[in-house]
Amino acid sequence: MELGDALSLSTSNFVSVLEHVSARDLALATPCEEWSVAQLVWHVARASDMSVLLVEGGSRDDAIQVMRTPAGPEVIAECRRALAAQMVSLAGADLEQIAHHPIGDVTVRQLYDFRIMDLTVHAWDLARAIGADEHLPPDLVDHVYGFLTPLEPFIGEIGIFGAGPSGSLAQGASAQSKMLDLSGRRP
Repeated sequence: MELGDALSLSTSNFVSVLEHVSARDLALATPCEEWSVAQLVWHVARASDMSVLLVEGGSRDDAIQVMRTPAGPEVIAECRRALAAQMVSLAGADLEQIAHHPIGDVTVRQLYDFRIMDLTVHAWDLARAIGADEHLPPDLVDHVYGFLTPLEPFIGEIGIFGAGPSGSLAQGASAQSKMLDLSGRRP
């Protein structure tokens, strides 16, 4: 799947779940430790804004500051705005450009994959939290699983994927279950 297509699909999939979030859902717990629905949505908004900043040449310190921006009262509207801005910004970016991400320098190509993974996994987190359909598009699952698989030996040590794979998936588990388990989720 082309990166632009994967980003578009991951964005539209996340937004399709976001459409089901009501004001009363914002305080619900999510599978992300210590994050409510509002905090998860805010994280997605800030990470999208951070990506725009990085594509525009922002520094690592600027990116960290964006991620630390406190949540405002309109998290859903802010998330929609940030996702739209990210789509425009990444669509026009040079894939080999270096972005000064908080984890270290990465190419915009890698930044695309970070965002696709983040949106895909957090769409599932959000759906689980609000009781919506948790099914993820198979092409997107395959793309994210392919991105995460090389990290399997040490993914649990990175600190952003929970404990990493459980090691207890049933033989014949679905691709979505494998991808979620690898990302520290226990579907």
